[in-house]
Amino acid sequence: MAVGVLLDQLSKYWIMGHFSYGQSLPIIPNVFHLTYILNTGAAFSILSAHTWLLVVISLVALAGIFWYYHKTPKSQSIKRLALACIASGAVGNLIDRVYYGSVRDFLDFRIWPIFNIADCFVVVGVVILISCLVREIYIEAKAEKAEKNKAEKE
Repeated sequence: MAVGVLLDQLSKYWIMGHFSYGQSLPIIPNVFHLTYILNTGAAFSILSAHTWLLVVISLVALAGIFWYYHKTPKSQSIKRLALACIASGAVGNLIDRVYYGSVRDFLDFRIWPIFNIADCFVVVGVVILISCLVREIYIEAKAEKAEKNKAEKE
C-alpha cells in the first residue's frame, strides 16, 4: 500500500512543481495530455465542495477495506492485493483532501474526466476484487451443483 501512496504523491508533487493550475501539455495531441487541475469532488466531480463529507466517507471506506483485508486469508493474496490497491488510492486522495482541500488531477485522455494515479489504483483494485468475487461465486455454484448431482445419484 505504501508504494501506491508514494507513487501517487510523488506524481502529484511533480505536476505541481512543473505545471501551473490549468496548464496542459499534449503528449499525444487530442488523445492524451497532462493537465493540472484541482477537483473538490469525488469521481466525476460528484459532491463538489463537500470536502469534509468526502473525508468522512473515505475514512469509513478505509476502515471497511482494512477490516476486510484482515478478514481475508493470506492465501487469497490476489484479493488482498486488490484491497491494498483500493486502500492506497483512497489514502492518496484523502491526503490531498485533508492538506489541499481538493484532489490534484492531471491525467487527461480528453474523452474522460481528468484523474490521477490514486484513481488508477482504485479502479485496478476494484476490477481485480470484482474478478476475485465473481470467481468465488462461480466456484461455490459449481461445488453446489456437483453436490446436488451427487445427492440425486444416491
